Amino acid sequence: MIEWMLMASFVLFGIAIFITFIRIIIGPTFPDRVIAMDVVGGNLISSIAIVSIIFNTQAFYDVILVLGILAFISTISFSKFLERGAIIERKRDI
Repeated sequence: MIEWMLMASFVLFGIAIFITFIRIIIGPTFPDRVIAMDVVGGNLISSIAIVSIIFNTQAFYDVILVLGILAFISTISFSKFLERGAIIERKRDI
């Protein structure tokens, strides 16, 4: 029973990722696309966790951690870009 539920949730996360990719492609504004990419990261992390449970292994935990950190950093950098227009600011003393 639990295997059936895990496979059903894995399929539903796949459908959610596909729908979110459509939002990335046709998103009317840049912030909509950034939020959609963040949602894809969260759904991908959840899908990898389900695969880890199905295979009964702990090998994917590092992948989940790295993907979560990368998704967080990319969201922060995109939001900083939207707010200021530059990700890395340089002070130039000329």
